[in-house]
Amino acid sequence: MIITISGVPGSGKTTVAKILAERLGMKFYSMGDLRGKMATERGLTIDELNKLGETEAFTDNDVDTYQTKLGQTEDNFVIEGRLSWHFIPHSFKIFLECDEKEAARRIFLSKGHSSADRKDEPLYATIEEAAEVIRQRITSDNLRYNKYYGVRYQDKKNYDLIIDTTNLKGAKATAETILEKMEELAVLKK
Repeated sequence: MIITISGVPGSGKTTVAKILAERLGMKFYSMGDLRGKMATERGLTIDELNKLGETEAFTDNDVDTYQTKLGQTEDNFVIEGRLSWHFIPHSFKIFLECDEKEAARRIFLSKGHSSADRKDEPLYATIEEAAEVIRQRITSDNLRYNKYYGVRYQDKKNYDLIIDTTNLKGAKATAETILEKMEELAVLKK
């Protein structure tokens, strides 16, 4: 089984994917981390890399080729990436939603004003600044994904399961909700 997790910035994609992989005894892959490494190697933030990607396809192609190959050559993993569902179509596809204000609050608290875990992420002075960056990131993502692949990652018809994380009490609660829903859908055996 392959589980792909997409979603809006601040919805908990990476943390939830790591928890699910651990709980299910699967490998974990993060396309966000891979793109972050790509940005850092070029001396850019992730948002600067995304902006470059609006005119230079290589910023997406390398990561997308990598995840396509993963889907063709491996099994039993959880992968986090906005377009992982598209490049691994035979996966169980999950989308995480989150209210913009809550997503901005999470990003601000996790990396916005303290030392960031990922060097490609900028520091934010306010929650409002984090919210504005989220809006810009979604706009850039939509522009690139439509231009290069003709897809909209926020279109709910692309997913098998949609979870709104806004009011869930953290990533563990989100992961538990996903596991319960997967059992209800008979994707996981009880």
